[in-house]
Order: sequence, then structure tokens, then C-alpha cells
Amino acid sequence: MSIELEKIMLTVKIGNKNVEILAGDITKVKVDVIVNAANSGLMGGGGVDGAIHRHGGPEILAACKEYRAVNPPLPTGEAIITCAGELPAKSVIHTVGPVWNGGKSGEAQLLASAYRKSLYLADENGFSSIAFPAISTGIYGYPLELATGIVKEILVSTLSRLNNILLVKLVLFSEGDFKVYNSVFDPL
Repeated sequence: MSIELEKIMLTVKIGNKNVEILAGDITKVKVDVIVNAANSGLMGGGGVDGAIHRHGGPEILAACKEYRAVNPPLPTGEAIITCAGELPAKSVIHTVGPVWNGGKSGEAQLLASAYRKSLYLADENGFSSIAFPAISTGIYGYPLELATGIVKEILVSTLSRLNNILLVKLVLFSEGDFKVYNSVFDPL
């Protein structure tokens, strides 16, 4: 069952930073920057990527086309920043998560990199709040429980190094996804 807009389900502290885990629509979340689970072509797609492009309007696609005109496809685990178009955020960070191949093709390191590089990019641009979807857990097939453990590990190891980020929102599509996140993050 998916949930409308935004419903905070769990808040945890990691050092002096707040992490909110919520069910909702990432295109409606009010933060400085949202993260797009993009494909390497950056031209929109399905799932979160398609929703961000649809709700953000043509400015986001134009910015992605401008990037691609002078750059190759964005490698897995890397991130770039563009405008947010008509979204309530100031910017969008596009990152490419790995396709699940059974866990023996460096997927964990690539997923960790996608989250870490997005956090650093947001911090370097002076943003204080960021929202993430569950990267790679949809059509890319990454098992949600494994991905959630990586998200927690990256937040615990990275947030203390950031100067500007004070709030991280982990935006999930369903209450079922929240149950997994809750079981991983609740001990914090």
C-alpha cells in the first residue's frame, strides 16, 4: 500500500544530524535537494526517475541533456547535480545505483558510493537537507534489506564529516518498505 504526500514514521539521531524515515512521494518532499535514482543516460525512465522528470518539468531534462552533450553516460555510483525545475527542492542530485547481479559484481560498493557521493555533493553545495529514495531497490532488483543496511552504514560513517547537511529524509514508497527500514534503523 503506497502512502500519499509525506508521513514521518521514524526519526533517529546520528551525531547532531536528524534522519527521518518516511513514506511518501519524494517529488513533494520539502528539502533543499532530492536525490534521483537515475539511469546512466539521465534521460528519465521509470519509477522514481520518471516521477522526478514528470513532476519537475522540462528544465530537468534540459539540464541532463546539457550534461550529456559533453559527457559520457554517468557511471554507476557517481552523482551530478542539476536544477529542480518545478519541484519544491532547490536542486536534484542524479545518481546511478547498481543493478543487482547476485551481490558478486561489486554492487554493495557501488550502492554505497551512490549514497556517499550524493551526500558529499549536497554538502559541497551548501544544502542543509536532502531526501533519498531507496536507490536500486525497484526495477534494479537490489534486495531491500541489504540496501537498507548499506544506507545505514553510509549515514553513520559519513554524516559526521559533513558541515552543512543537518537533515536526511529517507523517502519510501510503501509501508512495507518502512517496516524493513524500521527493523534496520530502530536500534540507533
